[in-house]
Amino acid sequence: MQGCCEPGRPVYLSLHDNPRRKLKYTWELIEMPTSLVGVNTLVPNRLVFESIKAGLVPELHGYDAVEREVKISNHSRIDLVLKSKNKPPCYVEIKNCALVVGGVALFPDAVTARGLKHITELVALVNSGCRGMMFYFIQRTDARAFKPADLIDPEYGQALRRAVHHGVEILVYDVAIDLAGIKLNHKLPYEL
Repeated sequence: MQGCCEPGRPVYLSLHDNPRRKLKYTWELIEMPTSLVGVNTLVPNRLVFESIKAGLVPELHGYDAVEREVKISNHSRIDLVLKSKNKPPCYVEIKNCALVVGGVALFPDAVTARGLKHITELVALVNSGCRGMMFYFIQRTDARAFKPADLIDPEYGQALRRAVHHGVEILVYDVAIDLAGIKLNHKLPYEL
């Protein structure tokens, strides 16, 4: 949560009355100097899924169905798979990006073995003839580009560059966010 956890900043919570929940509140947003920042990590997968289904992601048009949390091995799931009768499946792994430094969104904000595993799995899927994509979901409005956070996890950055060399695609979108809601906004460039 680097870059969006300053003490004293206003935060916004949602209240849940479900008695089976461990906690009654979910931290949704924090007000940072240059943007509201979405911190609920469940939002990216839901919003990207709904946006693809609604045809709001042109790079992923032409598929007949979208499925969530698809098992790809005995020990792993991928966030989405898009299917079509006329083309190979497209596997999409979604990463929440809340860290922005100097207008550049960075991922990851901590060392991530799980993130490395997802990249390796996407490369294997691409090598088997499928389409594979890393979708970086920037849950704030103050980024102009994306790049891997090499100073935080250099191994992740190296793996991402190798994956792109092997055909894994990168897609980066920011959001329009306010206290009334959040929606997918603009496609942003990335730097490797």
